[in-house]
Amino acid sequence: MKTELSEQHLLAQIDLDRLPQHIAIIMDGNGRWAKRRHLPRIAGHRAGIRAVRQAVEACARLGVPYLTLYAFSLENWKRPHTEIKLLMSLLQEYLKKEIRELNKQNIRLGVIGRIHELPPPVQKDLENALEKTRENSGLRLTLALNYGARAEMVDAWRALAENIKGNGAVEIDEAAIGRHLYTQGMPDPDLLIRTSGEMRVSNFLLWQIAYAEIWLTETLWPDFTQNDLFQAIIDFQKRERRYGGLGLG
Repeated sequence: MKTELSEQHLLAQIDLDRLPQHIAIIMDGNGRWAKRRHLPRIAGHRAGIRAVRQAVEACARLGVPYLTLYAFSLENWKRPHTEIKLLMSLLQEYLKKEIRELNKQNIRLGVIGRIHELPPPVQKDLENALEKTRENSGLRLTLALNYGARAEMVDAWRALAENIKGNGAVEIDEAAIGRHLYTQGMPDPDLLIRTSGEMRVSNFLLWQIAYAEIWLTETLWPDFTQNDLFQAIIDFQKRERRYGGLGLG
């Protein structure tokens, strides 16, 4: 009952006409969550899936148009082979189990990153999930997989260079670069959430978060709930967005 009252109290503070259009989340703390409980790291990753469901359901419930989750970075390949193998298995498990729920909530799945470098079975399950949710018109849930922002910029500039090579002179400006990023067609995040108390952006959407509001929490990702997301949105709506202004004077 206490949790329900708390949830209703938070929901009453949210202005549905001023929701962030794109929320991006750096999901951090799975390993520490497991370590504190004397569990293997994979137990933390599995618990993190529950938090993913909470965040996705909360955004769909409120009507947030875009949610992007940092699921697997290029740097994650440095982890032990056994952990990587288990992470890929968890990802496949999530993709297979969640399609029905995503369709039920009218959620369209997307993916960004160097997907062609993922194991073929993972690529196959991703393609299947993307195809089966393609017609959904609600929340756009994007998973950043095998993703790094610097790699994204390298890929964008390579594509732009190929475009110039094939078409001659092409105007290079912010809009042109934006059209060659993985996130083309999506609005830039206006709210970036990071869990576990870390204060860095970890090579995530560096171009796109230029003017995003950043919300940090000490909560480890597996403990992140819908109420945490509601609180982040409430704090976001209280801020005066300056879009680059330094507030001097």
